[in-house]
Amino acid sequence: MQRYADINNDSGVIGYEISSASITVWFDGTARPYTYSYGVAGQSHVEKMKQLAQSGDGLNAYINYNVKFKYDR
Repeated sequence: MQRYADINNDSGVIGYEISSASITVWFDGTARPYTYSYGVAGQSHVEKMKQLAQSGDGLNAYINYNVKFKYDR
C-alpha cells in the first residue's frame, strides 16, 4: 500500500495501490480496502482516480461524487 499524501489534510483516504486495470483504496476507519476496477467503475473513472491518488489531492471527493458504490464486491 502506498500512503496517500493528502496535501490538504482533509481526506478520508489513507492509502492506495494501483494495478493496470484497477485501484484499491484504503479509507480511515474502515475494516477493509475497496477496489475500483475497469469492469465495475469504468476505465475513465479508474484512470482519473489513479491520477488523483498520485497527486495526493481530490481522491476522496471524486470517489464520493462519481464512483462511491461502484467498487468490486
